[in-house]
Amino acid sequence: MAGRRVGVAGLGAMGMGTALALVDAGFTVAGYDLDPAKRDALAAAGGIACASPAELAEHADRVITLVVNAAQVEQLLFGAAGLAAEFGGGLLLQSATVAPAWVQALEPRLAGLGIALLDAPVSGGPVKARAGELSIMLSGAPALRERAADVLDAAAAHLFVMGDAVGQGSSMKLVNQLLAGVHIAAAAEAMAFALKSGLDARATYQVITAAAGNSWMFENRVPHILDADYSPRSAVEIFIKDLGLVTDSARAQTFPLPLANVAHQLFTMAASAGHGREDDAAVIKVWQRLSDISLPGEPE
Repeated sequence: MAGRRVGVAGLGAMGMGTALALVDAGFTVAGYDLDPAKRDALAAAGGIACASPAELAEHADRVITLVVNAAQVEQLLFGAAGLAAEFGGGLLLQSATVAPAWVQALEPRLAGLGIALLDAPVSGGPVKARAGELSIMLSGAPALRERAADVLDAAAAHLFVMGDAVGQGSSMKLVNQLLAGVHIAAAAEAMAFALKSGLDARATYQVITAAAGNSWMFENRVPHILDADYSPRSAVEIFIKDLGLVTDSARAQTFPLPLANVAHQLFTMAASAGHGREDDAAVIKVWQRLSDISLPGEPE
């Protein structure tokens, strides 16, 4: 089993799903999360619960980071009982959504400790993570990609090799997040306009999902609005962070992104109104405040 050992750092919706998919695929899977209950849940499913990031190095020669942001990756690697000090000779698959420049700067830091790095951001959501059907945007040296091939095959339905240089995968993820954020905001705007126009919300959904105006995000997120279910699958705060990375990266290249900037402001407005930890479909509540519309599940 020595060649089938993998660690997952971060056992949230995406991380736990991926960890369980790897268990199903026959890997010895060690997992770490700040929440002991999540570690215990992995152990109950056949994985190994680790009490610290450093402990992952005892059980795995490849580790995937599936946390929220660069600050959390820093803490995992270099904080108290961090992974980096114990992981010499290991391979890190960095899958958090981060700035390309940040992951490029991480590579020599890890190399100095004998740790190899692949830039491997993911997309697909918790359901596809659990099924081992993520889309992975990969970049890094060919030999390292080969070293991770079995893990990638078990975790992903679609593997896109963006190049040999770390940072190219994260650049692709930012393009994806630009579209995802704009599409969610546009879906919310369209539904708010429909409600303001006196249209039935469910009938509007049925028409759009059968018409040219549909998008994956419209089809996936609008049911949350229809059901008045704003429990977070992906929170408003996540898109404030991700679209912030998008706009910061574009600004560094003197590249205009007017639609992404407007979407970023809309998510920021939703958070400032108290909806930051709700599902990202709650961005529709910006229009609710501006236009005095009643959302599904609320009194007229």
